[in-house]
Amino acid sequence: MESRKGTGQEKEPIRSRVAVISSAQDEAGRNIRTHLQGILASEYTGERALSLPADFRFREVPGRLIYEDGIDRDLDADQVLFISRHRSIHPTPVLTVHVTGNLAAAEFGGRPRSLAPAAPEWMRAILTGLRELAPEGYRASYEVTHHGPTELTLPSLFVEIGSTETEWRDPRAGEAVARAILGARPVPGLRLIGFGGTHYAARQTEIATTTGGSFGHIAHSREVPALDTGMVKLMRDRTRAQAAYMDRKALAAADQRRLEGILSDLGVTVLSEGEIRSLGSVEWASYLAIRRLAGEIVPGSRCHVHGLTGRGEPVRVDLNPDLVLEAVKSDEKTFFRSLERMPVVHLSYGGMRVLPAFITFAADAPALINELITLCVKLITVSEHTVVEGDRLIIRRVRFDPERARAYGIPRGPLFGQLSAGRAVEVQGRVITPAMVETCSVKEIHIPGLERYA
Repeated sequence: MESRKGTGQEKEPIRSRVAVISSAQDEAGRNIRTHLQGILASEYTGERALSLPADFRFREVPGRLIYEDGIDRDLDADQVLFISRHRSIHPTPVLTVHVTGNLAAAEFGGRPRSLAPAAPEWMRAILTGLRELAPEGYRASYEVTHHGPTELTLPSLFVEIGSTETEWRDPRAGEAVARAILGARPVPGLRLIGFGGTHYAARQTEIATTTGGSFGHIAHSREVPALDTGMVKLMRDRTRAQAAYMDRKALAAADQRRLEGILSDLGVTVLSEGEIRSLGSVEWASYLAIRRLAGEIVPGSRCHVHGLTGRGEPVRVDLNPDLVLEAVKSDEKTFFRSLERMPVVHLSYGGMRVLPAFITFAADAPALINELITLCVKLITVSEHTVVEGDRLIIRRVRFDPERARAYGIPRGPLFGQLSAGRAVEVQGRVITPAMVETCSVKEIHIPGLERYA
């Protein structure tokens, strides 16, 4: 799999025994199976077979896969991969992955209010491959949880070709799915349950293919109003989820509040898309500790992870508030870009993009303090109006003062612009210089040992 910013869970690929199940009456399943077995026979021989992510074992059943409850009871496997067709009332060429289950009634196999165990890492790995390999005209996505079988004990997923006979028989689609399966390299990641969106779970698909987040069960927007605590708990348990994501734009405000209450009662952390992306490579347990510390520093603040990775004991690092404020004011873009190279988490709250309290791991704290102070001093002292005197950083700012300009009879408009740009103007035969309409402010910041940072 390609390298991307992950969630701190990524280690060695998972190798397992995977039972690949297809139906004799399913054209898409036969298409995929033919390509899987052909590629395995021609390309994955000898030493190269060891590079496969799993030992694939094939089985064909006579009936529809959605009714195969309990099929995993006699399988010598760690998980089940169903290869199948996808049918839609709005036909479109698509390659999909999803886990099975019924959040309410059982209209298409399985039992009502029952969910199969998910395989989030495999789903993400195959989905990523489908996105890269999809033939022209096809798209790749998750599907929400929506049909059987539900009565399984092994983790499982469906990989499907949709949505008409043309696509089911398409050898390009069959090969793309086969290569996505054989090329999958599932690794441990942040396991998520999802709420909201359409059948093809657009936001969850985007998150999974661009971050380290791996979704299991996903509820369509129309299913959310009927979800109760028991069903949300089952989604969490069958996914082994560490957190939840809500597509807020696809959910009514009342449904969001009710769902947040259920998830809070279950102890499930709700993450925004931004938080999933900013989680970076910090291990989940350490990230939770960081969030708790952030809540103690400023309740309701948001965490933004930069170059911090792995695990550790989170600690608070405080800087002079004026130092941070002036640094961001001097060059905000460079300030945030520089944080990406540091083992640091910055906090924001409301309209404050960065608070003067930062978080890092205890082992990194001494060096980080020096890095942060050096960065701030460097950004501030670039200004020609800043001087260092001993332990004092003296910032002198000269600004155009509209009130002074009006006192000289200068009307608001182009003349204001000329004066603020440093050019003199003439009004009623009198020359007004920029210095005549300027105010000066001086701020001193005391930093022990400043000279070693300057």
